[in-house]
Amino acid sequence: MASGGKILIGFKKRWHLMLWLEVLLYALGPAILIYFLFFNLIFSIATLILIALLIVIFVKPWKPDLKTVSSYIDQHLDVAEYSTGLLLLPKEQLSDLAKLQQYRVGKELVEKLKTIKPPHHLSRACIVMILCALVGFMGYRYDILDHLQWSQHKEVRPDTIIFKSIDSTTTTRQPKLESQLLTIQYPAYTGKPSVETSKMEIKAVEGSRLSWRITFDTEVRSVSMESMGNSYPMKLTDNGYVRTSVLNTSGFYNFKFTDMQETSYTSELYSIEVVKDKKPDIKITDLKQFTSFSYEENKRIAFTTSVTDDFGIAETYIIATVSKGSGESVKFREEKLSFDSKFSRGQKNLSLSKNIDLDQMNMEPGDELYFYIEALDLKHPRPNISRSETFFAVIKDTISDRFAVEGTMGVDLMPDYFRSQRQLIIDTEKLIKDKSKLSEKDFKFKSNELGFDQKVLRLKYGEFMGDESEFGPATQENTAIPEEEDEHDDEGHEKENDPLAAYTHDHDHENEHNLVPHEEEEDDEKGNDPLHEYLHNHDDPEESTLFTQSLKSKLRQALNEMWDAELYLRLYTPEKSLPYQYKALKLIQEIKNSARVYVHRIGFDPPPIKEDKRLTGKIDEVSNFRKKEELQLPELYPSIYRTVLRLEQLISNKEVLTDEDRLLFKQAGNELATKAIEDPGKYLKTLQQLKQITEERAISRSILIEVQRGLFYVLPELQPNPSKKKVLTGEINELLLKELQIHD
Repeated sequence: MASGGKILIGFKKRWHLMLWLEVLLYALGPAILIYFLFFNLIFSIATLILIALLIVIFVKPWKPDLKTVSSYIDQHLDVAEYSTGLLLLPKEQLSDLAKLQQYRVGKELVEKLKTIKPPHHLSRACIVMILCALVGFMGYRYDILDHLQWSQHKEVRPDTIIFKSIDSTTTTRQPKLESQLLTIQYPAYTGKPSVETSKMEIKAVEGSRLSWRITFDTEVRSVSMESMGNSYPMKLTDNGYVRTSVLNTSGFYNFKFTDMQETSYTSELYSIEVVKDKKPDIKITDLKQFTSFSYEENKRIAFTTSVTDDFGIAETYIIATVSKGSGESVKFREEKLSFDSKFSRGQKNLSLSKNIDLDQMNMEPGDELYFYIEALDLKHPRPNISRSETFFAVIKDTISDRFAVEGTMGVDLMPDYFRSQRQLIIDTEKLIKDKSKLSEKDFKFKSNELGFDQKVLRLKYGEFMGDESEFGPATQENTAIPEEEDEHDDEGHEKENDPLAAYTHDHDHENEHNLVPHEEEEDDEKGNDPLHEYLHNHDDPEESTLFTQSLKSKLRQALNEMWDAELYLRLYTPEKSLPYQYKALKLIQEIKNSARVYVHRIGFDPPPIKEDKRLTGKIDEVSNFRKKEELQLPELYPSIYRTVLRLEQLISNKEVLTDEDRLLFKQAGNELATKAIEDPGKYLKTLQQLKQITEERAISRSILIEVQRGLFYVLPELQPNPSKKKVLTGEINELLLKELQIHD
């Protein structure tokens, strides 16, 4: 049984722990609230520490001692009989009756002490923390506390927004703009402080939080922000009209407001430029693309890697893959290696070194090593990932094993690409495992790619069966060679008169027994051979009885299984394709392990040459192939082309703008905005003027001419179309034209 002093000490530790946990919960709530308001981790941590120190002063978690614990137990536990203090005294100072009472109280505390808990307010602290977190989240989600963002002014540069009335004939007093402010809060991972400026041109990192605030000297009816054809109303707060947005794409925007007399005013356009977070840059020095080692030398690869990023590097490592074996027995092992030198998260420039020992990676002669470097930056929520090119290292294999058999056994001429079926199974299983991590588009793309690889493998096997494929003509096993119409008789009398017949190979007759065997000749052979019924003909694979099933039939079964495997891969169901792949692999293994293997035909037998047409040079029957096709390119900037023509009519005839014209100009402005995003300095002024003539009623002729000139620069140059024209002219006409050009 534990002593009474240890029991009280354990209860005191529990009391201290609950008090410290209470302090932490009280401080954690305001820290979360501050983070949601300002998105600044440093402010949040400072708030946590400051509030924790203040609460510690009032709560005093270290204050409860053994006497306080003893008094608390006496008040809340009846079996203690106000004798808990005896547990703190040594036995030498107690009488026999006190020792008995001490023993009795200690025994009761062991059983009953778990029924009481130290005094604490953990429930209240949890409620405070949850409420602070909810208030902070609601303020972030619905912009309730936007006015808190205007308390700090780090940078203010005057660039007043100029509003113009849409109706130029209005005589009412225009409300005056009192203040304008733009706040840019960069993402937390960049480490850049927030910026407040009066300049409305925006250039910030993707994911930054933008907040606008404008105020007027008088009351206005509504204020909105227009961007890329959309209108966003601004909210009225105590500090003015505000709006908050997250920066995702580049574009343009302007402000628009309506006063109490229903007069509308609009500002000029301001550009928004998104700065993309660049991927980490990886450079490797002192390393060749391919390195080979002999078994006796020191097999080490040493190199230095330089990794840089614009906002900081989160992680970098080496992905190494070791391949062992060859053919179908090849095996792969992937490892994730760390660099020899350490680095801290968030550094922008790293110089790392690595020394790879191939012996420590259990590599043997003939093994190969593939490795590359991968780096991740601090971007949130999805980091940018970069990888270097792949480097190779191999240990030379001085021993080569070759398949050899005795007697009449077959020869192993299996090609290297027979190993691909096992690789397809490995890739299919990996695709099924990673299905939850991939998007639907990537999953279907990879499944279709595996189906194509299965098709290539099937066509390779089909070449041994004489099947035709898109990779080339069929083998001669299934190729039918048409017979020639020959004036000579079947007896071959002309052949006997040919003086070169004994020295040439007549493909038209001598090879016919290899191409199309005649049943009558086979029947005659069988009839003339008295031992035919008693012999075992091994030359015919269909009559062989060494195996229960011919190798040719097994190969045909493997092709059928590959058909089904490819089908389900094309249907994006790789899990249904795996059983057929395993069946095909099993059949291939049986073929490979058999003594008799299906050997492909060596060499190439060309089709028979027609001697009567050879070297004659006649090309009457040869015709040229001609294909005519008209390609229609998509029309670029159709609205801008129509706008240029319409502006020409408005300038020449001094017509009035219609609603159709305003709609056409608006469409042309959307097309022009795509070019202005790439080069705002060149096209921004034209875009502003085009927007001006769209909204205003009375437009001067000079503005129309200037807009038309700016639109001409947007249109691409016409491609030259060379053609031949017949012009009826004479010497007198040419002299007249020259004189006109001189005096023009």
